Amino acid sequence: MSTPTSTSATCTVTIATGMSIAIQEFGDNTEGSAVLYLHGGAGPRTMAGIATALSEHVHGLVPTHPGFDGTARPEGFDTIADLAEAYLDLLDELGLNGVMVMGNSIGGWIAAEMALRDTCGRIGALVMLNAVGIRAKGAEQVLDVRRMAPGEISKLSFANEAFRPDFSSFTDEQRAGMAANQKALATYAGEAFTHDPKLRRRLHRITVPALVVWGEQDGIAPTGYGRDWAAALPSGHFAPIGDAGHFPHIEQMGATLGAISNFVDTVVKPDEA
Repeated sequence: MSTPTSTSATCTVTIATGMSIAIQEFGDNTEGSAVLYLHGGAGPRTMAGIATALSEHVHGLVPTHPGFDGTARPEGFDTIADLAEAYLDLLDELGLNGVMVMGNSIGGWIAAEMALRDTCGRIGALVMLNAVGIRAKGAEQVLDVRRMAPGEISKLSFANEAFRPDFSSFTDEQRAGMAANQKALATYAGEAFTHDPKLRRRLHRITVPALVVWGEQDGIAPTGYGRDWAAALPSGHFAPIGDAGHFPHIEQMGATLGAISNFVDTVVKPDEA
């Protein structure tokens, strides 16, 4: 794949509730649709690469969850459901339809909650990248990393050490920003942190096609957990990615894009392939 030439731009959109959401846009909105990229606890920068890679083909939106990267989190705005409803309001505000919602880690959790609440039919498909959010049926569950040091979490997150951040090189400002992001993550994720105990039993109500992409070397959310995610979705499809951990779209961009392309061609838009 050639290097995309599309540029990105940042903006702020005010939704119906009066809350403002910071967004980075990729590519051009020519069809009234988009991919909504939802980040996990590591922040919006983790979604910029894949958004750039797909920007030649589809308009992309990477919002920053309120409370991350120095943005304001309104009082009382403190659950995954709040985020899901805000992003549905965002799609309404922008008039977008047939949107593919692509979420990594808690971003996948948010995507599922969006699909459960999508009364206007804005969402066309889901892509879950090592998503958390459910209590799996099997023994393999998500590891609670709240008491782990950043370096330990990084080792569990990336199969290739070349992708692991060098926290020793971080400035005090960067460390403070990372701590603030983790505080926001803990607020949204709630007491159980890794999941909503009731979410799995509601997933049968999601009717849009869904692709569950999984880095097989994830030390935080094991592959068996990912397979359970796919099995719980009525139109769930599973795509394992080798030599990748919690961020397959970063460590194995090509394989991840290939899985998404195959999903679109064979499941989402087979008549256009």
